[in-house]
Amino acid sequence: MSAISISKESLKVIMKSKKTVVSKGSAMANTANKVTTSDTASTKQQSEKLGLKIHNSIKWLLPPAFGVLMMLAVWTLISYQSPSLPGPLKTWHSAVELFSDPFYNNGPNDMGVGWNILNSLKRVALGFGMAALIGIPIGFIIGRFEFANRMMAPVISLLKPVSPLAWLPIGLLVFKAANPAAIWVIFISAIWPMIINTAVGVSKVPQDYMNVAKVLNLSEWKIFTKILFPFALPYMMTGVRLSIGVAWLVIVAAEMLTGGVGIGFWVWDEWNNLNVEHIIIAIFIVGIVGLLLELMLTQIAKRFSYE
Repeated sequence: MSAISISKESLKVIMKSKKTVVSKGSAMANTANKVTTSDTASTKQQSEKLGLKIHNSIKWLLPPAFGVLMMLAVWTLISYQSPSLPGPLKTWHSAVELFSDPFYNNGPNDMGVGWNILNSLKRVALGFGMAALIGIPIGFIIGRFEFANRMMAPVISLLKPVSPLAWLPIGLLVFKAANPAAIWVIFISAIWPMIINTAVGVSKVPQDYMNVAKVLNLSEWKIFTKILFPFALPYMMTGVRLSIGVAWLVIVAAEMLTGGVGIGFWVWDEWNNLNVEHIIIAIFIVGIVGLLLELMLTQIAKRFSYE
């Protein structure tokens, strides 16, 4: 009993001694220091990451922001020199008023800008869709067969450089109506990039692939689905992206000449009314819609890698 008591008493003495207290205090201080150091390092790392993100965002935003500001400055300067040209502020107020009710309908000759944009997009979709349905298969045939390539080369070389608006009288003569003629102009303008890019993609298939197909005695359908189509798909998407830009470019000019409801006719109608603010707004609308179409197809094309 006494030994046990002495041991307990000795233990109490040891625990109360200065050295033990100092050792415990040092251990707790070291632990606290480690936690503080770890928290400081974590906070510093997070601050560095946040600073890097802010730096990259500013670096990405500054060039286009400077470009827009420079354009607005030049526009403002020209508007001061030419009083008939409205400046950015006046155009902005007119745009706010215009887009407050973009889908009003007071008859076929007085419709909101929203209806004009939708009608133009509808024509572009029809002309572009027909160009894709016809142009892409022709491109595969030209790229696959040497005879077809040599047969179509002079036709494409002759017709591709023709101005899109030169086809408009032919469309009016054949279809006897303005709307089909405008769709025809979009079709004939958008078909060439798809034919050429698809044919190039098919022609670049390595000969080794075709030799293996011959050895395996693959059918033409198998060659198309397993070899030609996957390899030519990125080229084909590039042609589609170029074609949609051409189609949207052409529709404005075609609608100016054919009339009806559409962004091109709306621009011409505003010019007849001498409403220059709306003409400038239409220019921005055409540019923004074209940019969105381009970005959409670019993102689709990026999903496919070249070779």
